[in-house]
Amino acid sequence: MRAQEPHPEIQAFIDQSADAPAFHEMPMEDVRATTNTVFAVENPTEVGEVVDRTVPGEADDVPIRIYLPTGDGPFGVTVFFHGGGFVSGGLDSHDELCRELANAAGVAVVAVDYRLAPEHPFPAAVVDAYAATEWVAENADSFGGDASRLAVAGDSAGGNLAAVVAQMARDRGGPDIAYQALLYPTVSHTQDWPSVEENGEGYFIGAADLVWFDDQYYEHDVDRMNVYASPLLAPDFEGLPPATVVTGGFDPLRDEGVAYAERLEAAGVDVTHHHYDDVIHAFVQMAVAPFGFERSGEAFDDVAGDLRDALN
Repeated sequence: MRAQEPHPEIQAFIDQSADAPAFHEMPMEDVRATTNTVFAVENPTEVGEVVDRTVPGEADDVPIRIYLPTGDGPFGVTVFFHGGGFVSGGLDSHDELCRELANAAGVAVVAVDYRLAPEHPFPAAVVDAYAATEWVAENADSFGGDASRLAVAGDSAGGNLAAVVAQMARDRGGPDIAYQALLYPTVSHTQDWPSVEENGEGYFIGAADLVWFDDQYYEHDVDRMNVYASPLLAPDFEGLPPATVVTGGFDPLRDEGVAYAERLEAAGVDVTHHHYDDVIHAFVQMAVAPFGFERSGEAFDDVAGDLRDALN
């Protein structure tokens, strides 16, 4: 499951970041600033159109950003939930990734700016994510999308939300989701995994960071047992949409992502599991500017290709 050492590009990033404080050691405002600045791009990739707007949510309006590729629609639609440990990230942190994904997959990408913990603990992010997906399913034609070709996707904490939204839609008879793309998702907050111990220090996200993120997200420990917090705990995986699951060898979240892919496959769901044994957490986002890592680009191309095939 893990190479002898990370890919040289990834190792160079690790070495350059070695003196940076761990996320759990930083003030919240610094965590949020870091998440945005690490992936900031001076000249973003051009797409056909970008529209910022809000959509109705349960508590308040939810900001979204719609990216349309060039060409004539209607386009398949991917609702994208950003990572950031449920405490950081937003429309700007994943702007370049969403732009590149819209172009490469030939789909409309709708990024969701869900509420963050600890100011808004679980289930606020889930509520916003589901509300935004419902709006997209009902209004895709208003921006050139085709709701009959609808996917959910996300990385890390966003991968959790994508998996949860897919389960909620099935359970509630909600939006008809055709595909889910889960990039190194956090799907279990109740188990100790070997990969957390194996990769718990020195690989960008550490074991102590994971504990800290969870402590911010969950106001009550019992919430960790909720299937819409830990979707791996769902008793039934049948009827969920086909999936891409991405895992990395040096990622502490590796094993729970692998377990989720296995549960989907065991339930008869069509699963494409891309495992890259020489990479760390968040590596797919390193495919785009300001990084442009070749190894990450291979994974990005795989994910974009899966979405393109599923929605076009």
